[in-house]
Amino acid sequence: MATTRHHERGEINLALLVVLLILIIIGVWTWKRLSIDSQDYIVDQALPIGAVSLATIALLSIPVKAIFRRRVRNQERARLLALFEREPVRDKKLDFAFALLEVNEYRVEGLESAVPALKEVFTTTLERALGDKQHRIRGMAASHLGALQDRSVVPLLVKALEDDHAYVRSCAALGLGRLRATETRERLKVVMEQDWDQTVRSRAREALERMRG
Repeated sequence: MATTRHHERGEINLALLVVLLILIIIGVWTWKRLSIDSQDYIVDQALPIGAVSLATIALLSIPVKAIFRRRVRNQERARLLALFEREPVRDKKLDFAFALLEVNEYRVEGLESAVPALKEVFTTTLERALGDKQHRIRGMAASHLGALQDRSVVPLLVKALEDDHAYVRSCAALGLGRLRATETRERLKVVMEQDWDQTVRSRAREALERMRG
């Protein structure tokens, strides 16, 4: 199946190349048969007008695309929010929670009503997803907690800075940075200077920089 799709894409690309070559040949052939006056008019007036028109269209397309992307994002956010609220199985609910914040670009705007439920899912995961095999889930929960802008989770994230797994510690630092939890500066400075893992040190430094911003 994959080989067939690759072959089909190759045929499409070849067809487009042939069409482009034909258009170039037609353009050159037409240009040579134009009068000198027509060629001068095209060079002096038609081309500049066309260039300005294309530039205007390109500039107008930027806000249009931004509006379209925002609309698509809002629709996907609404869909995931409905799935999150209806899902009874905790593991699936957690997956929807992760996806929901990621689609919303780690902001709480538009998710205010779901913040308590999201906080409960993430905090429970961070506290109960124990062991090395679940370190990625713990880490994701820590980083996503910071995006909720609920400062009551600061002690939990500070505790996560002591996790055995470096990934969790780095995510906890990321979460504190997202919260701009300035009361944790001294703790983050220690992590930045003393943690054996380079990624954890970098995340702690980034968190401190966010707090200065």
